[in-house]
Amino acid sequence: MRSAAIDTAPSRVERRSFQRVRVKIYGRFMLEDRTEHSCQVVDMSPGNVALRTDRIGEPGEKVIAYIDHIGRVEGVITRRLQDGFAMTVIASDRKKDKLAAQLTWLANKHELDLPEDRRHERVAPRNPMSVLKLSDGRQYQCRIIDLSLSGAAVEIEVKPALGVQVTLGTMRGQVVRHFDEGIAIEFAVVQRPEMLDAAFRQTAS
Repeated sequence: MRSAAIDTAPSRVERRSFQRVRVKIYGRFMLEDRTEHSCQVVDMSPGNVALRTDRIGEPGEKVIAYIDHIGRVEGVITRRLQDGFAMTVIASDRKKDKLAAQLTWLANKHELDLPEDRRHERVAPRNPMSVLKLSDGRQYQCRIIDLSLSGAAVEIEVKPALGVQVTLGTMRGQVVRHFDEGIAIEFAVVQRPEMLDAAFRQTAS
C-alpha cells in the first residue's frame, strides 16, 4: 500500500532513498488535542508511515506515535486514508538511519518467524476463561480453546472483523480468522512461555 502521497520535494527524495517495508506492528499515537488512540503500522520507511486506526486526524496535524519495537516517532499527517492516515516522519538523519536499521531487522525477523510460528505447539491453558477487549473499550467474556506462543483460538459470541486489534488477557494482537465457535487471534509479538503462563494466570485470578 503506497498510501502516503507527499507533495514536498524532500519527501520525494525520501521515497526514492528508503524502501517502504510492510510490517505488522502495533502502537499508540497522540493527536494535537492530546487524545490517545491505538494503531497498527501498515507500511513504513524512515521518512513515512501509514497507520491503520479508528481515529483519523487531519492533514497538517502533528502526531506523536509510540510504536512497538520502534519507539517514539514524531510526524505530520499528510493524507487521510479509508482506514487510517499517512504521515511524514520528522527526525534527524541519525534517527532515520536508526529507523532504517530497525525496519530492516523487523522485515527479516518477520520472514524468519513465519515458519516458526506455524510450528508453535498449541496447548489448552490451565484456566481457559478470559476477557477479550476491543480498542473501543468493549469487553467480552470468552473461553480460550487453545493457546500458543504466537496466537490463540477463542470461543466467543461476538466476531470482530478480521484485522481488528484486540487484547486477550494482557496480550495484544489482531483477529486473523473466524470459525463457527469464535475467532483466531495472532499476537502482536511472539511470547515467551513464562510470560504467557503468567499473563493467563493473572486473568484467571
